[in-house]
Amino acid sequence: MFSHDRKRRPVGVALTALAASVALVVTGCSSNGGDGGEGDGDGGNLAITFLPKNLGNPYFDTSNAGGEEAIEEFGGTFAEVGPSEASPTSQVSFIQTAAQQGVGGLVVSANDPEAICDALDEARDAGVKVVTFDSDTNPECRDLFINQATAEGIAKSQIDLIAEQIGDAGQIAILSASANATNQNAWIELMEEELAANHPNIELVETVYGDDDDQTSFDKTAALLQTYPELKGIISPTTVGIAAAARYLSTSEYKGTVALTGLGTPNQMREYVEDGTVTAFALWNPADLGYLAAYAAKALIEGDITGEEGDSFDAGKLGEYEVGADGVVLLGDPFVFDAENIGDFDF
Repeated sequence: MFSHDRKRRPVGVALTALAASVALVVTGCSSNGGDGGEGDGDGGNLAITFLPKNLGNPYFDTSNAGGEEAIEEFGGTFAEVGPSEASPTSQVSFIQTAAQQGVGGLVVSANDPEAICDALDEARDAGVKVVTFDSDTNPECRDLFINQATAEGIAKSQIDLIAEQIGDAGQIAILSASANATNQNAWIELMEEELAANHPNIELVETVYGDDDDQTSFDKTAALLQTYPELKGIISPTTVGIAAAARYLSTSEYKGTVALTGLGTPNQMREYVEDGTVTAFALWNPADLGYLAAYAAKALIEGDITGEEGDSFDAGKLGEYEVGADGVVLLGDPFVFDAENIGDFDF
């Protein structure tokens, strides 16, 4: 987890990513034994359910742990539910179940910007406050979006890293999550624009999708290297993808000759940085992202904010945050992790 006074290396200027698929009821997943009713707080129903893109994903394990920490701090009830696979409609039944259980807030990382909107609208009509984080829905389907960083900053950071590692020339590929992931697609589009504008000697040969599945991402990495023998680097802006790609590269002939960067967690990537498979990668603190999302849900439930631009709320140890345009709250900037600093972090 990030400590705010630890030494960290920022990515450039103003920089701005996962198990059973049974529809678990909220009571079955609450770490506090909650019943979907009111939490211990004084301002309303502080039973808050986290719904990541999929369960068993280290990134979301960390972000949900941050949410649980926050909810414990303010006396609410935490629950975590989710599908085993990150498909466009796989979250719908979980949204419906949580609303039927009478939760006060839903914190969702959307697998698709539109596919879950009807379910979210029904939940909101039932009085549930909806906060998206990591990957947004259409803005009209939620109350707030907790953005880990700006799309422009993330895209630029990824291109800057790969350009540095391959000498700003050669073929690269992108290993993404699912083809419908809102955040991934926005980043990729901006990466393409950044390449065209500022890196004329780098050629993006293909974008492939590992569906945030370890084995699929591993196989896609192998296929890329077989298809493009001159490939110089891979960008994987997804924690599952970058770890799977690193695992493949670490025992292959391409170790040390094909660069890999993207978005990953230090605990996932430590061995691959230490053995020289990966030089550097970036990420924000997913625990802080979940923590901030939980406090945002609390502020909405208690009526401290409505999600309008200019609203402000307290986020515990993270301090005061302000709502921006379109109901977006920005966590902050991602950081680069490398051999010099990766040992300082544990998440």
